[in-house]
Amino acid sequence: MANIITRNIPNSITCCNLVSGCIATVYAFGGNYKMALTFIVAGAVFDFFDGMSARLLGVSSPIGRELDSLADNITFGMAPSTMIFTLLSTIGYPAFLEPLRQVLPYSAFLMAAFSALRLAKFNLDERQTMGFIGLPTPANALFWASLIVGMQSILEHCEWTVLIVMPMMLLSCLLLTAELPMFALKFKHRGWKGNEVKYIFVLTCIPLLAFLGLFGLTVIIAWYVLLSMAVWLHNRKKE
Repeated sequence: MANIITRNIPNSITCCNLVSGCIATVYAFGGNYKMALTFIVAGAVFDFFDGMSARLLGVSSPIGRELDSLADNITFGMAPSTMIFTLLSTIGYPAFLEPLRQVLPYSAFLMAAFSALRLAKFNLDERQTMGFIGLPTPANALFWASLIVGMQSILEHCEWTVLIVMPMMLLSCLLLTAELPMFALKFKHRGWKGNEVKYIFVLTCIPLLAFLGLFGLTVIIAWYVLLSMAVWLHNRKKE
């Protein structure tokens, strides 16, 4: 009995992630962006602990890996896409785009599709043990959720929002599946040498969150992407 319970602890945590994503999606459809963000963050916490618990208990399994990807696509793909969909459905449009008002919001779900593609690639890519290839779906979700919550008033009252959001969303889709190496906060040792980028990133995140609040998450994810690109370009020059 104990073994059955132990084996299912990680999967139960993963299901909590999935349920959090479902609830976030419901709130997103209703335009309650703060609660949607809250449950996306909750899903991210569950996503962190399901893998950790599987490793600690020594019960990693193929079904757990597949379940994790399904849950992640709901929480970090569908939920933020729904937030964008609702935003694009309620904001004002420039006159020349008004005829497309009933169509353009649905383009938001492209991000859910690219998130699923990114997760599928992650499951098969053996290069992503100590880092990532492409933008991780939790980072992308937190970027959009915190952007919409932190800038909601501005986004809702600017008639050019659609012309800003659409290109950014397409860029997100590109980054999710791009062959761009991005560092992970995994430390082989605690020393500075070899971990410089990770320590710089962590130390700069603290004041950003302190001064910018929720919107700080958006800036942090953007900073993460830029820092990863800088490291990639630096490494290419060394080659």
